[in-house]
Amino acid sequence: MANDVFITHIDTACVLLEINGFKILTDPTLDNAGHLYHHGFGAMSRKTDNPAIAQDALKNIDLILLSHHQHKDNFDYQGKAFSKQVSTIVSTVPASKAIPGIVGLKEWEATSINTPKINNLKITATPAQHHPWWLPEFFSGKVIGFIIEFDGQENGAIYISGDTVYFKGIDEVAQRFKVDIGIFHVGSAQFRYLSGFGQYTMDSKDLLKAVDVIQPNTIVPIHYKGWTHFKETTTALTNAISANSTVKNKTKFLTSGVRTKLR
Repeated sequence: MANDVFITHIDTACVLLEINGFKILTDPTLDNAGHLYHHGFGAMSRKTDNPAIAQDALKNIDLILLSHHQHKDNFDYQGKAFSKQVSTIVSTVPASKAIPGIVGLKEWEATSINTPKINNLKITATPAQHHPWWLPEFFSGKVIGFIIEFDGQENGAIYISGDTVYFKGIDEVAQRFKVDIGIFHVGSAQFRYLSGFGQYTMDSKDLLKAVDVIQPNTIVPIHYKGWTHFKETTTALTNAISANSTVKNKTKFLTSGVRTKLR
């Protein structure tokens, strides 16, 4: 019997995935809007949106998938505090060294999650490049994406890109995995006073290249509004997707706070 998969967008890259009642929270950002944050190396931005769901409504979270811990637009103060009540957090190796209790994965390394709700749940870390090509990785720090696999996936795995631009690692994801649902971090994050028009996440052009290579059956864009360093407008993103009929028909834009069935 097929597994039911629901998704609820909460804030930025923070979504709640529910698979047969097993609850996965990604990149917890739960602070309210208005604060100015320093992300490192002089990069600063302001949060402009509130979370769509209150913390006290997020009950019985089984797993957090944290693409990286070092930037507040993916792991803010309330998100970090909330994570302390979740027993299993999977993230990068640097995150596991910085925060006790986190399971740190290297690229392509996998961990199994034992739960009666899903048979043979496995999380694999995928590569991500969270910086323009001319900057070294340490400028932004280590970031990963995730492949979620379990028994009963008839059409492929769930892929979460993490904060990344399009680069050769995306091609390798396509070579290694058949992807059914692709959740992509977009928004064209930029800090123009530091690194010009260099991108730290995908814009719509990168997204179209990524989905052309990975060929997911369902495309879910997230991480494209709510912060001042996101430089591609929602209108530009939707127009680019609408111009490609194949991609348009596969894309689900989420209404924040609304539980949406994917499978």
